[in-house]
Amino acid sequence: MATRPTSRPSEVAVIGAGIVGIASAIYLQNEGRKVVLIERDDVARGASFGNAGAFAFSDVLPLASPGIIRKVPKWLLDPLGPLTICPSYFPAILPWLLRFWRASRRVHLHASMTAQIAMMRLAAKEWQSLTVATGLTPMVRSNGALELYESEEEWKASLPSWKARAGAKIAFEHVRGSALDELQPGLSPRFKMATFVPGWKTVTDPFEFALALAARFSAQGGEVRRGNVVSLTPSNDCIQTRLSDTSLIETAKVVVACGAWSAPLAASLGDIIPLETERGYNTTLPTTSFDVRRQLTFGGHGFVITPLSSGIRVGGAVEFGGLAAPPNFKRSEAMLRKAAQFLPGLKTDGGKQWMGFRPSLPDSLPVIGSSKATPDIVYAFGHGHLGLTQAAATGSLVADLVARRRPAIDIAAFSPTRF
Repeated sequence: MATRPTSRPSEVAVIGAGIVGIASAIYLQNEGRKVVLIERDDVARGASFGNAGAFAFSDVLPLASPGIIRKVPKWLLDPLGPLTICPSYFPAILPWLLRFWRASRRVHLHASMTAQIAMMRLAAKEWQSLTVATGLTPMVRSNGALELYESEEEWKASLPSWKARAGAKIAFEHVRGSALDELQPGLSPRFKMATFVPGWKTVTDPFEFALALAARFSAQGGEVRRGNVVSLTPSNDCIQTRLSDTSLIETAKVVVACGAWSAPLAASLGDIIPLETERGYNTTLPTTSFDVRRQLTFGGHGFVITPLSSGIRVGGAVEFGGLAAPPNFKRSEAMLRKAAQFLPGLKTDGGKQWMGFRPSLPDSLPVIGSSKATPDIVYAFGHGHLGLTQAAATGSLVADLVARRRPAIDIAAFSPTRF
């Protein structure tokens, strides 16, 4: 089949219209560049559709840490618990798990946390500016969040992580008794303690928020094109982006921000990046199911409950099973049963189940940097649970890299070559 003729109406192609790709497109557009946003599916229908809706600026401790490693064996014993690996997928993910274990050693923790702190500070600053500039401030809630503990022992075990956050000047308050009841009425008495994080924010609904940002991009003259990118070919004066329908899009620059589907494109350019997908599950209940005042985190069980404009979202946990295996919605049901125990009176009927793919790297840090094939191809993927949180910061860094100016923060820890 003959290749269709091409033109170059846009200067930059951004591959992936999730929240990271949309934010990157907006930042590039705001610098006067003509941008085409290419998406294999509908806009924001991946992890940006069903995530927990948090701006988790206080999550500066990487998942790859000694504390997590100690919990993994217990979690793996429960096939419906916070972490599971599909048995048939274990051989494929073993190299990633070994990298995760190495990254979890204490010797690496300080450097990873330093990188995350810088990224989170930039994220808070950029989201504040971007939501004001795009008129999306009313879609951001500043209700804080509660991290809940079932025993004094569990709370005491969390204290080193809060001490580390205090060192990063993150505000929090340990609460119990009537103070806890006031922050979230109706909790089960099994929860003895909690930590309140006042700076934690959520959006009214992550899908609606992403769509609103994409609409702003389109209103400013941006092009959104549906297509499945199968290859990238650098030439002397442009990058050729080939779609599965054989058409070509030629641009001077390309940004790869297609989440869990990014690794094959990077590999085709010689950048071997150990990207995995964490399959996350949730159930969104009607808004009348319970009076949830703010996001509730049940760290010992690996899930959160978030009040959204679209309903009460109960979700989280991690399943490693690749991109092709069918969903196992028994995981959603297990979280919902626990939620009903933790919030007596929660109405669990009428919910909508969902499963999505979080792009995850073994050291818990994203890839943000240029391809070794050409600096005109920039990577922006692998944010794990923090895609929404870090999207605006990533967009600003992408704009820096495309312009070949010094990034706002040190991005050496996010380099594609670190593996």
